[in-house]
Amino acid sequence: MPSWLRRAVPDAQGLAGKEVDDIAITAGTAICALDAVVRRQERWAGAWRQRLALAAGAVTVRQAGRVEDEAALRDTVLLTRSGDDVGPAGRMFLGWRRLALRPTEELLTKASIAKVLEDFGHARGDEMVGDLADELRQLAATEGAVGMLTDAFVAVQRCDLPRSVGCWLADALLAQRLGWNHATPLLGGEAALAMSAGKSRRTVTVIAAT
Repeated sequence: MPSWLRRAVPDAQGLAGKEVDDIAITAGTAICALDAVVRRQERWAGAWRQRLALAAGAVTVRQAGRVEDEAALRDTVLLTRSGDDVGPAGRMFLGWRRLALRPTEELLTKASIAKVLEDFGHARGDEMVGDLADELRQLAATEGAVGMLTDAFVAVQRCDLPRSVGCWLADALLAQRLGWNHATPLLGGEAALAMSAGKSRRTVTVIAAT
């Protein structure tokens, strides 16, 4: 992050009390800096994305009422033989890994959305998945960045899905909007997931800025 931004916003608590417009400006600056890092495609970028996916997986598992931490999730996936079941917690982690590893253009297809819902333990019928995929495409085509992300959370809530799914979809939408080859799991590892849905716009912009 630019040094002036770090001085202006030392932590998320200091930013959370500001107006949404001020938060959005800060978030835009942060995303611009992040975009520059992602586009450099450093040799460590893949490991960085997977590290963020592990953190997001741990948060998702904890919100599902399970006890596995990052170390347990890592070991579950890496020490399980190919083809064996990694269990519910492992599948949640694999859902986030898929976000970090699959090409961005494949993330918001009906098949991909259905798979992440299955991984997160919230499988739904083809009709609901199709409606959600159509709504996300419409958001991507008509909304600004903040509106697109917050409305993705609204769509997820309307489908009675957890906020972790909204984070996954919002990360995919952001990657597509910015033209990244691979998504970066930014939202799933944030403690702000616990905030109420009515604070979605402020939540997303604070997370982006921090």
